[in-house]
Amino acid sequence: MLGIKIAASTVWQILKEAGIDPAPERATTTWGAFLRSQADAILACDFLETVTLSGQRQYVLAVIEHATRRIHILGAAAHPTGAWVTQAARNLAVDLQDAGATVSYLIRDRDAKFPALFDEVLRDAGIAVVLTGSRCRG
Repeated sequence: MLGIKIAASTVWQILKEAGIDPAPERATTTWGAFLRSQADAILACDFLETVTLSGQRQYVLAVIEHATRRIHILGAAAHPTGAWVTQAARNLAVDLQDAGATVSYLIRDRDAKFPALFDEVLRDAGIAVVLTGSRCRG
C-alpha cells in the first residue's frame, strides 16, 4: 500500500526472529476445532414460546451447554418480568457454581425480556454475556 517492496525472505526472517511460524503451520487449527476446544466454556440461552393445552401462551427460558448439548430449563412464565428473568440468572449462576462448571461466556439475543441486571448477575459470576448481532435468526 505504501509502494515499498519487501522480499518474501525478509518477511520470513522477521517472522522467524519474532518466533512466529509460517502461515501453513499457524493455520492448523480449524474453526471447528477451535469451537470444540472452547465448548466447555460456552452457554447459550433463549426464550421458547409454547401454548399449553388450555391455550395459554408460555415463554420458556432455556440454556444449552455447547459441550454436552444438555438443555437446562430455567423456568416458564406467561409474562416474564425483568425480576423473574434476573432471578433465573441468579439460579443459573448458583447451579453452575455448585456443579463446578467453568463457564466463561453466555450467548444471548437482544430480546427486550433480558434486563441489564440479567447480564450484571452473570458478569458478577464471572460469565461474560455475548450478544448476537442485530436481526440474527437462528
